[in-house]
Amino acid sequence: MGAGGRTTTGDVVLGAMWRPGPAERERSRLLDFVAALGLDGVDALQVRAEADPGWYWDAVVRYLDIGFHRPYRQALDLSRGLPWAEFFPGGGYTYLTDAVIRPAAREPDRVAIVWEGDDGASRGLTTSGLAAEVSRCAAGLSRLGIRRGDRVGIFLPMIPEAAVAVLACGWVGAIIVPMFSGYGPEAVASRLRDAGATTLVTADGARRRGSTVPMKATADAALALAPEVGRCVVVRRTGQDVPMVAGRDTWWDDLLVPTTDDVPSDPIPTDANEPYMVIYTSGTTGAPKGAVHVHAGFPLKAAHDLAFCFDTGPGDTLFWLSDLGWMMGPWLLAGGLIAGATVVLFEGTPEFPAPDRIWELVARHRVTVLGLAPTVVRALMPHGDDWPARHDLSSLRVLGSTGETWNPTPWRWYAERVGGGHCPVINYSGGTETGGGIVGCLTVAPAVPGGFTGPVPGMAADVVDDAGRPVRGEVGELVVRQPWVGMTKGFWGDPDRYLATYWSRFPDVWVHGDWAEIGDDGWFLRGRSDDTLNIAGKRIGPAELESAAVSHPRVREAAAIGVPHPVKGECAVVFVVPAKAAGTGAGDDLALAGEVRKSVAAQLGAALRPDAVHVLSDLPRTRNGKIMRRLLRAAYLGTSPGDTSALENPAVLEEVAGMGPAG
Repeated sequence: MGAGGRTTTGDVVLGAMWRPGPAERERSRLLDFVAALGLDGVDALQVRAEADPGWYWDAVVRYLDIGFHRPYRQALDLSRGLPWAEFFPGGGYTYLTDAVIRPAAREPDRVAIVWEGDDGASRGLTTSGLAAEVSRCAAGLSRLGIRRGDRVGIFLPMIPEAAVAVLACGWVGAIIVPMFSGYGPEAVASRLRDAGATTLVTADGARRRGSTVPMKATADAALALAPEVGRCVVVRRTGQDVPMVAGRDTWWDDLLVPTTDDVPSDPIPTDANEPYMVIYTSGTTGAPKGAVHVHAGFPLKAAHDLAFCFDTGPGDTLFWLSDLGWMMGPWLLAGGLIAGATVVLFEGTPEFPAPDRIWELVARHRVTVLGLAPTVVRALMPHGDDWPARHDLSSLRVLGSTGETWNPTPWRWYAERVGGGHCPVINYSGGTETGGGIVGCLTVAPAVPGGFTGPVPGMAADVVDDAGRPVRGEVGELVVRQPWVGMTKGFWGDPDRYLATYWSRFPDVWVHGDWAEIGDDGWFLRGRSDDTLNIAGKRIGPAELESAAVSHPRVREAAAIGVPHPVKGECAVVFVVPAKAAGTGAGDDLALAGEVRKSVAAQLGAALRPDAVHVLSDLPRTRNGKIMRRLLRAAYLGTSPGDTSALENPAVLEEVAGMGPAG
């Protein structure tokens, strides 16, 4: 175990299923960075980075050749305290320089973005083509009256125009407010109102699972609830007839028609710490939090993590299944373009028209770096090994995952059946507010099923007990002790809530809200701390109960919650989704529930036997695959669910409602 509890690149790691070879070490951007600094390995880099984050991020800027148009006075200013740390003060930077302008000048014919639609349609943009599209869109936005600092809502499916709109807003100095393409009117309106947006960019509709999904109607209803938003730009994606409001609505195609108006030909020279994005993360009280991110923050953190965790750079083709409303959407776009990779955007879903849609996409576009949430892998695995085996997946070099904790069996399936046993699985966890990963894996370190190598390079992460003392071999709070590039600049319009959420537990320590454990074979996340159960004095994360439940051959997925108990204080209730081969009758469900209870008790001990196991048709989840345990608990107990706008399948909660104590 390395310094600070890190699993190092040289350790013998117990239970490792993948180990790096000479090829991974030879091409590693991280090891090249270490060598360029003259340091003795990754551990030495991490120790110095934790002691001096200003030194570290200044070195990163130089190594990645980040194009500041005005030099910064110093690397890090802590005069306002750690929560308000400012990197690169005085510097001038727009991330468009490294994402769009420089690539177009250096490699005009290289493919920057590849898009594949739900219906199989495909389109590519070279770096020069992307620059031209973004410049035209920026000119159109300027003609509409959008100015530096204005907030622009982005409510679009994953189509090329979404990437162009996001980048064009940065070009004119506007601040994007990306939103999940499946939101309803109130969810869209609440984010527009909170951000004080002046403009919304949407589409007539989207295509999903072979059907047309209306978006303009949702946008119109949202704008009726947020009448202060005076402009709406509409992309013609599906060709359906939609009403256009005179004086407010503009077709995208009209926006991009050049005029003789005098508009800037170059991106606005924004300050390094000028906001470029407000992205909302769901709150448990019904009030989403708008995380503020700046030009020299989130995009640089994304490019850094791609380079040093995923070893992604020029020559790679990067695909991460996401939506622009989740942080991995903007992360994919900004980080991938700055890293010099070709970015793949996908409008569709993993199982349409068949369970090999993702594998087909990987083979067609020769994807080298693939990112999927564990829940997507768990959904595809029961379809069998034949589906990935039908396709040539030999282009894959790195597999990524984020969004949920793993169970060992799907992790192994992903590594072996998709990665062919030769690809590292880079487990990666952070959050919307962190701009990227806190803990992760490295392509030059052994990989353990479901585990992490340790902190992402440059992140001073630790695990502490209730008193803030470091702990090893037991579950504690995941914390970060030093600031980092990509850290949010607070919640939009609510600095007190930001301080209360992350900085109020221990002095000058970011408390992330995850339970974690550092063991001899790596770091492991045990779930959100507000999801963790305390049964008769024993604290256990939902992932342990869920892994025990899904080890049953007839269980595909599981979610565990804690509910009040008169004797134990709290007890476990587990919800399971049966595998396709399982029966569907009431008798089958009761039998399966009983078997799962016994199986969990046999693995974890009788004290942790679930008080109840319930069979569901599905688990409540966001479209990016995150299981919403707090909504399960609220539905089961009959309490207020809080913010449900990100939920993809709300009907599941109706199933749960009749199962609880009040049911």
